[in-house]
Amino acid sequence: MNKKLLSLAFATAAMTACAVAGEPNYKVTVNFPDDSNDDAMAYIVDFDSGELVDSTIVTGGKAVFSGNITAPAMSRISVDGGRGPMFILEQADITIDGQKGKTTGGALNGRLESIAAQMDSIVALYQSLPQDSASVVRGKELEAEYMAIPEKAFAENIDNPIGLYFFLQNAYEMDLETLDGQLKKYPSLASSKRVGKLRDALVAKKETSVGGKYKDFEITYNGKTSKLSDYVGKGKYTLVDFWASWCGPCVREIATIKNLYNEYHDKGLDVLGVAVWDEPANTEAAISQHQIPWPVIINAQTIPTDLYGISGIPCIILFDPEGNIVSRDQQGENLVRDVTAAMSK
Repeated sequence: MNKKLLSLAFATAAMTACAVAGEPNYKVTVNFPDDSNDDAMAYIVDFDSGELVDSTIVTGGKAVFSGNITAPAMSRISVDGGRGPMFILEQADITIDGQKGKTTGGALNGRLESIAAQMDSIVALYQSLPQDSASVVRGKELEAEYMAIPEKAFAENIDNPIGLYFFLQNAYEMDLETLDGQLKKYPSLASSKRVGKLRDALVAKKETSVGGKYKDFEITYNGKTSKLSDYVGKGKYTLVDFWASWCGPCVREIATIKNLYNEYHDKGLDVLGVAVWDEPANTEAAISQHQIPWPVIINAQTIPTDLYGISGIPCIILFDPEGNIVSRDQQGENLVRDVTAAMSK
């Protein structure tokens, strides 16, 4: 059985969908390109909270859901745990193309599809421009038109999941002060669990930025418990690499860290790897494949990333001998610069 859905339609955030008693006020039909998903369990998942909203069995190349909601919610179709198309669950008869991800049915879905079509058309125009100097001006005009669409969509849909989606497009680039300013201006956004988690992460990141003190954590794997404090704050500079085996940038950064390890380890620099968001067996295989010589805490998952407000990896933090943070989120030449400056002391 092919358990992998083919296309992700439109990634976005959600408000809570609440089931109530009574006659169904929504019907969702997902049409798959073939019967390879037949007999699998299909789910509607609330994208904001991750909670299951509805379930059914795929039959004849279709998954058909029906139920009740009191508020529209951005949701996702999941088959046997796989990630499928995103759509707005609203009081309507909704049809989803499981291959292309296109959604029809419902006023909000129609509005979202229209916005996406506008943006796609501008991208197509931009890509069709000839390679000449005259196209530079036109290209900048198209870029401005493209950027104006999500701004307008947010302003016109602040009271529904579309507005929240476009807010989140920029929210992950905000610092804590900017986010708090936006939540003060648009207080309804604070009800989103994703926004709440984002704010918690920004608070954690601010507390563990340069000048902050390390926060300890412990991980137990294969009967062995390891703590960050086993390595950090022990009188040496310690470079801690939060990484995963599947992460291309993480793997590429190993060479830079190896060079620093080879140059400074005998001069007092320790290096520690912390494997996050990864399967332990894959981590162990990557340690062997890339011949990583420093210790690695395995199967840390989200414990340290929540604690340090890490939203992307690799996240590399340099701690001084007392456990104070002297560098964070640097890679390549910038990482070499910070470590070299620290070790020169």
